Amino acid sequence: MQFQPENMRIEGLIAATFSTFRKDGSLDLDLIPSLVEKLIEDGIRGVFICGTNGEGPNLTIEERMAITEAYARAINKRILLLVHVGHPSIAESRKLAAHAEKTGADAISSVSAFYFKPASADNMVTCMAEIAAAAPNTPFYYYHIPALTGVAIDVLEFLHLGEQRIPTLAGVKYTASTLHEYQACLNYKNGRFDILFGYDEMLLGALAVGAKGAIGSTYTFAASIYLDIIEHFNAGRIAEAQEMQYHSIRMIQCLGKYSPIPTQKSILKLMGMDLGPCRLPLVTLTAVQEADLKKNLEKAGFFELTVTNES
Repeated sequence: MQFQPENMRIEGLIAATFSTFRKDGSLDLDLIPSLVEKLIEDGIRGVFICGTNGEGPNLTIEERMAITEAYARAINKRILLLVHVGHPSIAESRKLAAHAEKTGADAISSVSAFYFKPASADNMVTCMAEIAAAAPNTPFYYYHIPALTGVAIDVLEFLHLGEQRIPTLAGVKYTASTLHEYQACLNYKNGRFDILFGYDEMLLGALAVGAKGAIGSTYTFAASIYLDIIEHFNAGRIAEAQEMQYHSIRMIQCLGKYSPIPTQKSILKLMGMDLGPCRLPLVTLTAVQEADLKKNLEKAGFFELTVTNES
């Protein structure tokens, strides 16, 4: 049966999960099942693996394939599995895409090449079409994250060109603060594509312009805050939704002092789930830095809030 993009609609929260390493920097796949169980209990709709927060660019493609297989086993179709397959080499991306489809991923996604960069939306579509074609039966999401790739194409133009040349194009993982463009993408051809929002600290704003699904890193350890935002917004309790979003912002402000990804892994460690260190050039927080982080999170009421929401 031919894939129909309009059939792919993700609602709720997708957690962009973090890497799981041993102290020596090797993969620790044994940590993945417990992380999956935590996310299911937290009410997460699915996971986005091997992306920015999963340190995908710091992994070999063999490691990324092993991680995909481990998540597929742990999830066992209970929640969605979205696999990031982006790589500076399109040939390597195609290998990852084909493997993800063979492993049973629910969708794949790719960032722009970030060394030799696509120069236009048309060029980007050509690149993404090559990658998506390696998984012809799996929904494909373009991963728009200009702050990291340095590529800020016109996403509306990408959708216009992509619908003609990428048969499996399901939508976009939109990680940018330009809400006006995000809203325009949501409304392209009466909502033909699934546009997933990627800035956790702006979730309420995205909901206000029509977002239904979101992918984010802090959903891995603070899903209850964001589920409250969604619940309050849907019930018309805007003041309460604003209050919860501000709790999120105060938490995220605590990430700014140190590198965001290692800091978030430290938060998980403080909450009792140690996923191991990061790989260079990312630097794991020291014990002193973790103590400072904990103090700042306590001032922001983070632990009290998450415990209250989980009880």
